[in-house]
Amino acid sequence: MGEILIGGTASLLICIFLSPKFIAFLRAREFGQQIRDEGPKGHHAKAGTPTMGGIIMFTAISIPFLILVDYDDTRAIGVYVAAMALAGVGLLDDAQKVFKRRSLGLKGRWKLIATVVITIFLWYVATEEAGLDTTLRLRTLDATIDLGPFYIVLIYLVVAGTSNAVNLTDGLDGLAAGCAAIVLLAYLGITFITGGQQELALLCGCLVGACIGFLWFNAFPATIFMGDTGSLGLGGAVGGLAVMTKTEELLILLGGIFVVEALSVIIQVFSFQTFRKRVFLMAPIHHHFEIAGWSETKIILLFWIIATVCAAIGFTLYQKSIS
Repeated sequence: MGEILIGGTASLLICIFLSPKFIAFLRAREFGQQIRDEGPKGHHAKAGTPTMGGIIMFTAISIPFLILVDYDDTRAIGVYVAAMALAGVGLLDDAQKVFKRRSLGLKGRWKLIATVVITIFLWYVATEEAGLDTTLRLRTLDATIDLGPFYIVLIYLVVAGTSNAVNLTDGLDGLAAGCAAIVLLAYLGITFITGGQQELALLCGCLVGACIGFLWFNAFPATIFMGDTGSLGLGGAVGGLAVMTKTEELLILLGGIFVVEALSVIIQVFSFQTFRKRVFLMAPIHHHFEIAGWSETKIILLFWIIATVCAAIGFTLYQKSIS
């Protein structure tokens, strides 16, 4: 427990103390956010806000984690490497946007290739190094399904789905960081109450600390954005934790707010392409409420509340399944 508190607190403090200089560095070089023309009108005032805050987040996570972790625990190392790899993909994406002064970054095929490689890595660590089975545990039904060779497909869906869902959620000041902190706090509880997962709990503590420390500067009105570096990295961490804790099914509840955001985009695209009609004023769904006239702070607080309720239900179901 002591190492988890130390790791989380260290990540929080590193993020808080290093961020001001990092923000000043980004401002001096005009490494600012590019805003899409078709986005909400109120967001155009945010153009130029320093981005790539995920760099400082994962620096804050890495320092205490790499000092305190037991390197014999391949699950924790596997999740960390997967998260860092996706953060690296996000960094390349952010760099493309910043240097080319456009809102479009890395091409989709490169993201796909990177996600497949990371999936193979997680599958190998989970099944060969950590000795996890290839079953999908349906904890809500108290049942298991042996996926055999198709287990790697499940891992891909979890990693790709979660990283993209967190990325879609990162559209309002502090929304993704706050929701990620809530979901990761639930995973901290899951790994802490389960025997033999203390190193995963340490990683969760560092992730939560960094998210909260980053919120000091990312909360409305944001002075820095996490960019794809942060959102893809955090999504990779959540997806990796779901794989290593065998909570792939419960992730739908634990990360309920991310599921809602992703579904809103899927529904909008399907509806428009099929019926030429839009279900929402704009997707992801947080933009729908913005255009409907809700204040940004009201949307953020509402989504944080929903994220908390979903994470609490997911954690309760997990606790019940192991009791």
